[in-house]
Amino acid sequence: MSLKKEIIWRVGLIYAVFFLMAMAIIGRILFLQIVEGEKWSKKQHTLTSKDFKIQPNRGNVYDTKNRLLATSQPFYDIRMDLRSSALTPEAFSSGINGLSKGLSGILGDKSASAYKSELLAARRRGDRYYLIKRRVNYSQLKELKKLPIFRLGKYKGGFIYIQDNRRVFPHNELAARTIGYTTKPGSDYFVGIEGAYNEQLKGVEGLRVKQRLSGNVWMPVNDKNEVEPHDGEDIITTIDINLQDVAHQALLRQLLKHDAQHGTVVLMEVVTGEVLAIVNLQRDKQGRYHESYNYAIGESSEPGSTFKLPVLMALLEDGYVKLNDSVDTKNGKVRFYNKTIKDSHDGGYGVISVEEVLELSSNVGISILVDKYYHGREKNFINRLYSMNLNQKLDLELSGEGKPEIKYPGDSLWSGISLPMMSHGYEVRMTPLQILTFYNAVANNGRMVKPKFVNEIRYNGKLIQKFPVVTINSSIASSSTINDAKIMLEGVVEKGTAKNLQNNLYKIAGKTGTAQIAQLNKGYGAHRNVQYQASFVGYFPADKPKYSCIVVVNAPSNAVYYGNLVAGPVFKEISDKVYATTLEIQNTEVLVENRNFHVPFSKNGKKEDLRFVLENMDIEIVEKGQLSNWIRTTSSDSLVIFSNLTIKKSLVPNVVHMGLEDAVYLLENAGLKVVVRGFGSIKSQSLSPGSIVKPGNKIVLQMSFV
Repeated sequence: MSLKKEIIWRVGLIYAVFFLMAMAIIGRILFLQIVEGEKWSKKQHTLTSKDFKIQPNRGNVYDTKNRLLATSQPFYDIRMDLRSSALTPEAFSSGINGLSKGLSGILGDKSASAYKSELLAARRRGDRYYLIKRRVNYSQLKELKKLPIFRLGKYKGGFIYIQDNRRVFPHNELAARTIGYTTKPGSDYFVGIEGAYNEQLKGVEGLRVKQRLSGNVWMPVNDKNEVEPHDGEDIITTIDINLQDVAHQALLRQLLKHDAQHGTVVLMEVVTGEVLAIVNLQRDKQGRYHESYNYAIGESSEPGSTFKLPVLMALLEDGYVKLNDSVDTKNGKVRFYNKTIKDSHDGGYGVISVEEVLELSSNVGISILVDKYYHGREKNFINRLYSMNLNQKLDLELSGEGKPEIKYPGDSLWSGISLPMMSHGYEVRMTPLQILTFYNAVANNGRMVKPKFVNEIRYNGKLIQKFPVVTINSSIASSSTINDAKIMLEGVVEKGTAKNLQNNLYKIAGKTGTAQIAQLNKGYGAHRNVQYQASFVGYFPADKPKYSCIVVVNAPSNAVYYGNLVAGPVFKEISDKVYATTLEIQNTEVLVENRNFHVPFSKNGKKEDLRFVLENMDIEIVEKGQLSNWIRTTSSDSLVIFSNLTIKKSLVPNVVHMGLEDAVYLLENAGLKVVVRGFGSIKSQSLSPGSIVKPGNKIVLQMSFV
């Protein structure tokens, strides 16, 4: 082959190879674009952009009078696009000093020079989504929008803010466990009303497309969402936050006084079953009490003497006894097999009536009666208790209800002493709310209603759903048995174990309870190791029952453990406050007879405001000395005395007994951050009056109706 032909052949071969390679590439391109084009387009989209879920505003939780119990408060992440093409070098250079100074002043976490140095470094790096600060509140956001560069907007100023809603509870500990919470999305752990009505509260998520930047940072593509979120619905509960505060403070004082482990209170409306207040306080290792578990709903324990009422009602309903029948309690001791049952009264009560068995809370009397009439007929006794729904859960909308346990003859744990032990509240288990529901049924003329925590669901003020009263049992017993039960419960307070709860304004009906606490495999303990549970459950006013209430205090440890002395005073304090503030249940004739006419209590405050009110009420005012704008008041039988309240700049003012609005005004003007706890009048302040003000310091105002 000649040299020329060889060269042509080689060149042709090279061209052929390149041609085949080019055709292969073109073919691959056509295959990827036509056959797999949709697949790779989607993958490219996921690598560079992504749909992010936008959480809606969670619905609010309100008390029965539309006061906020839980709400979502917006917070914002502040970021900056320092590579925005619209952010010119001139605009950045002229505004960086003002922006840095403003960020330092509003956010207060860094100096202006530190902010300037970091922003300049981020500008050099070309950061598109630079984080400046997390969890900025709305007031701070409004101020940030006014700063140099930022006020130019998202594109010209690179200003980016991302909203994140966080749950806020305005009343802190009040009803915290019942209001509840939910954990992060995707978790199954829901608590309280927040958990029970999570579907209604959470709303519907929206969608927003974000673009991936370097460093795995995602930045929104558009200003608007692709799918707007639908906010959650609002829950109107049955809780009255004022009564909740009264119950909380009353229980807390008693727990502190007796150094108890935990306690619970439930206040319920008789006819509707609406739970107006529910308190659950547990002592931590530091001796402080918190709402950490819902004992009212979840703790199923031996109720002790409060169980004597359904036992006596079973005897009455089955026709075995009448109230005036007698029983010999002898010397206060009776033995069943290897178990001796005793009365708390030394020497016993002797011969007493059936009515007095409950009034005096005789363990011996009740156990003798039950053994006499149900020995050999144990199933009749248990069936009677079952007919009163004592063995059934309440089927509450809130999760975690403890199971009532009333064993049946033939069960593995049934023994010869089961009847007498059950008669006075042992070998049975019930939750405080289950016991209250039974007593509430007695107050409601035998009709047992389901405890109710939520009245309505609303959206933007419009009624979506209203929850009716649910009847569990239309009649737990005959009317004669219910009437006898009411007579016995009134007798407990008038002449029995709870005489210390009597008053001249209204009648209370109820039952004390004192039960030893079983300590796992250690039994009930002995001597100094014995622990008790004190309780009182009842209703008021006894003649026309409007409210029912239970108080349970677990393991009081200051040598006083009887229900009338530990739990009873809490019940009385709550019932007194409710009676005093509820005109419809007040006996006006008794009120007039017992009324002492005095000038109303007047808080300290601004002179002109107080003068205006008192003069319009025709109450005489006496001024002592030269008065400033702020005064201290002293009330007597016929007049109010004004004296000067010294307010000095740079010193913490005395705001005890002052109206909250005036107190907050004075304290915030002094540069202090005010935290308010509770309701009512200001009873104490955390910073001593007259101490030097350190601007920015926190001062806690403790409020109370007591």
